[in-house]
Formats: sequence, structure tokens, C-alpha cells
Amino acid sequence: MASIARPRQTSGKKFKFRSLEYQNIGYLLIAPSYFIYFVFTLIPIFWSLAMSFTDFNFRQMNFVGLDNYIRLFQDAVFMRALWNTIYFTILTIFPAIALGLIMAVFLNRKIRGLGFFRTFFYLPNILSVVAVSMAWLYLMDTNAGILNRIIHTYLGFDRVRWLSDPNIAMISVAITFIWARLGYNMILYLAGLQTIPDYLYEAATVDGANALQQFRHITFPLLAPTTFFVFVMACIHSFQVFGPVLILTQGGPINSTTTIAHQIYQNGFEFFLMGYASAQAVMLLLFTLVITVLNMKYGKGGKGSDLSS
Repeated sequence: MASIARPRQTSGKKFKFRSLEYQNIGYLLIAPSYFIYFVFTLIPIFWSLAMSFTDFNFRQMNFVGLDNYIRLFQDAVFMRALWNTIYFTILTIFPAIALGLIMAVFLNRKIRGLGFFRTFFYLPNILSVVAVSMAWLYLMDTNAGILNRIIHTYLGFDRVRWLSDPNIAMISVAITFIWARLGYNMILYLAGLQTIPDYLYEAATVDGANALQQFRHITFPLLAPTTFFVFVMACIHSFQVFGPVLILTQGGPINSTTTIAHQIYQNGFEFFLMGYASAQAVMLLLFTLVITVLNMKYGKGGKGSDLSS
């Protein structure tokens, strides 16, 4: 009888060797990213932590223990910056998330020029922070700004001191920040909307649900993981706001818009108190970490709702 050909079997050792070889190639490919992260993120973090226990000012560097951290909570300007940062975060997070969601829902439909509108609304997010802030600086100028020209000339109201009034300066900075971040939130929500199956909306339509009911019972619950991620990232970016504050108000008037990040820059690169600025940077890192952990714990990781309920 003719012998039956048996399939060629690969030895376990050879398979294991190939698997290990592919794994090493993977590590080699991601090595540049890890190197950049190590050099430009981890090393500066540990170096800032070490400097926060010194009085380094480019001329001397002596160990001072916890003096910088004790000074933080006795510094009225830093405490004002902490409150301003929290206030700014509250001002920006919810409007940016809500408007980003509304824009995503609108741009998830089949309309003419869809690609143009998506690009147009996302464009501010890829522009330089300096360019965006300078544009809004001219828009909000008290005397020659376009906004005040419309308010005063065409509507007949008094000119608004957008950036020089302590009561509304932070709101003006928040408007600039929200406008620049809308495209980022919109893209994330668009990605989330693309994952929702069409048959859910078809079934809801058959059952007689209108657009608002479909959004409430289908879209919003299934976007919970996306909303959670957007919320966490919004908290982090709001706590680290710096560019718009520096360009628009320089922390004024009378420290009404100074933030923790602005204080770090001011103490480190204007007053050359690098040890004290490092302590402020460590506190900013701790605040951001605490907010992220609380979001992860009490936000339930952004788990979506059960539609069956």
C-alpha cells in the first residue's frame, strides 16, 4: 500500500525560538518610544523630585528638607493659584465635553461636506497654543477687539474688559481653552459613535422611539467609556493649563488668573527659584494623580450601562 504522507511537524524548540525572535523584534520597534519617555519624562520627574528638597537657584544647591513644601501652604499666591486652577477646571470641563459631544453627534450624520466640517472643527486642536492665544488676544482687546466692536458699535452696550477685569478674566481664558479643545473631544466622541451598532437605532425606531429617546437610552449609555476617558483627559489638561494664561493675562489682573503651572514657570524661569518651583511641580503631579485615581475608582472605569435594564 502507498504510504500516507504525514504533515510536517514543527518542533517545539524551533517554534519557541521563532516566537522569541518575533518578540525581540517587537521590543526593538518600541524601544525608541521607551527611550524618549525615559529621557524626557521619567528622568525630569525624578530630578524635579530631588530638587524640590533643595534651594537650587543656579548659584547654590543646598538640602533644605521639607522647607519648600511647608512654604507652599504658607504662600498666599500659590494658594490663590490652586483655587484658580480648580475654578478653571470646573469652568472648562463640562462645557467642553458637552459641546464636543453635540458636535460629534451632528458630524456623525451623512451630510454634504462632512470631511470639510470635521477638519474645520478639529483644526484649532492642531494649531499652536501661542497662535490660538494670540488670535483670541486680538479678539478680546478692550479697544480694538472684534468682540467689543460688535458689542459696542452694533449692539450699543459698554465695552467688556475681557482680560483686565478680575471678575471675568478667568472666564475669558476658559473660553479660549474650550475653543481650542473642542476638536479633540469631538474626534474621541466620533470614534465612540462609530462603534455603536446601527441595528440598535433601527430597533428603537421600529419601537417608536424619537431621536431624543434614542440618544438618552442608546447613544449616551454606550458612550460611557468614551465620556470617562474624555473626562479624565480634560481634568489633566485643565490642571496643567499654562499657554493661554501666559499669553492672554500673564496671571493677572491681581493674580486672578494665575495657575499652578504658571506659578511653576514664574518661580523657576523668572525668579530662578528652581527648588521651590520643583516643589510646586511635584504638588501639581500629585494633584493630577489623585484626580485621576478618584476618577478611576468612582467613575467605574467608564463602564457602559446595560441596555437590557
